[in-house]
Amino acid sequence: MFFNNQKMTIERANTEDSTMLTELTKQSKAFWGFSEETLANWSHLLTISEEYIQENSVFKLIENGEIIGYYSFIKIDEKTLKLDNLFISPKYIKHGFGSILMAHFLDQAKLLKIEKITLDAEPNAEMFHKKFGFITIGALESSIKNRFLPIMELKLGVEI
Repeated sequence: MFFNNQKMTIERANTEDSTMLTELTKQSKAFWGFSEETLANWSHLLTISEEYIQENSVFKLIENGEIIGYYSFIKIDEKTLKLDNLFISPKYIKHGFGSILMAHFLDQAKLLKIEKITLDAEPNAEMFHKKFGFITIGALESSIKNRFLPIMELKLGVEI
């Protein structure tokens, strides 16, 4: 385990976490000032179902017994992952917890001998991803007029 002390752990999520992870996702997205209508329209995109947890790699960050963040990834092929989600509870945003989760995710990618990671970034988080070496390679139109999600990529060195 990358990070483990008496107060904080990172561990695989289980299906019982789906409701909590969905709520955390919606609260975290709301942090960026999106309207209730927009968030309602995105509800299906912000839902972390039991099936999603069963089918993908989902890791939760727990501090003092509370889930305060999580990330998930999808294996595209033997050498490529897509970072699908990385969310922190609003009261913990901008306190370094996202960096802890990203470091754990990158460790997982290295263990899997991954060469490339892709993601569709929240525009407000683009600079966060750039701190870890991700570069913007394109843009994906969102459901909001004139709003585009940066498509980002990170190439990892191949260890021999």
